[in-house]
Amino acid sequence: MSAPSTPPDRLRVAAHAKLNLFLRVLARERDGYHQIETAFTLLELADEILVTRAPPPAGVTLMIDGPDLGPEAENLAVRAARAVLAATGERFGVAIALAKRIPVRAGLGGGSSDAAAVLHAVNALAHHAVPRHELLHFATRLGADVAFFASGAPLALAWGRGERMYRLAPLPTAPALVAVPSVAVATPDAYRWWDEMHPATAARGPVLLDAAALASWGSIGRLGGNDFEAPVFGKHPELRAVFERIARTSPLWVRLCGSGGAVAAVYRNERDREDAARALGRTDVTVITTTTRAVAAPGPEPQD
Repeated sequence: MSAPSTPPDRLRVAAHAKLNLFLRVLARERDGYHQIETAFTLLELADEILVTRAPPPAGVTLMIDGPDLGPEAENLAVRAARAVLAATGERFGVAIALAKRIPVRAGLGGGSSDAAAVLHAVNALAHHAVPRHELLHFATRLGADVAFFASGAPLALAWGRGERMYRLAPLPTAPALVAVPSVAVATPDAYRWWDEMHPATAARGPVLLDAAALASWGSIGRLGGNDFEAPVFGKHPELRAVFERIARTSPLWVRLCGSGGAVAAVYRNERDREDAARALGRTDVTVITTTTRAVAAPGPEPQD
């Protein structure tokens, strides 16, 4: 019998952004959390993360190439690393180098994607000591979007707090555009604005879907929108103006990203996307051109 292979000491992993193809806010629970119903898909736009094994008792360190992400102890990637290290006996520490490419507080799930990528990378450094189903439980506890990213699915329906998922066949890859105004929206604020608009609304049920509704960009464009658009646009009219400008560029699909601050659109071809990007380039928004992703997110890759 051959000896088990030695786990790598350094791994690089991409943490992809996501889109919510539709998003419905359902019942509010007694603890204040809301049930949701949504469909997630991946973008090629991604943060880059290098995770390096360190001797104990190094713990977890974080170095960021990008904007300030707040206290290190509250960072989702750091919390993800600590969860795996604790589960595997604190046998080593990790150094995380994060190159931030996904805009923050934009509704693109960058922090959640970083956490999922680090879960898998640190577990690989530990020779996959944590079983996959347990790793997904860690993801669920870290945040609503983390479970989708940790699953590796390019397209999934999600409900509950986002942790209950059904994986779907991926959509065709399509050119996409993300417009990021100079306004950031915190998710708790978006939910609070939603509650202020619906103080006495009865519990809402899920929308009726069939497989055909999620089989093409044209059919998805006709689904219900994003429930956060009304409250967020009400608080930030400049976001509504960006949405309306993009809608006039004839996209197949356009939505507020998650709970906001960015707006994303998907186009029939690259020419339509580039025409839209040029039109928006004359405004006060940052425009990111990318594509949707039709394959699972890549796993960690060993680095020399």
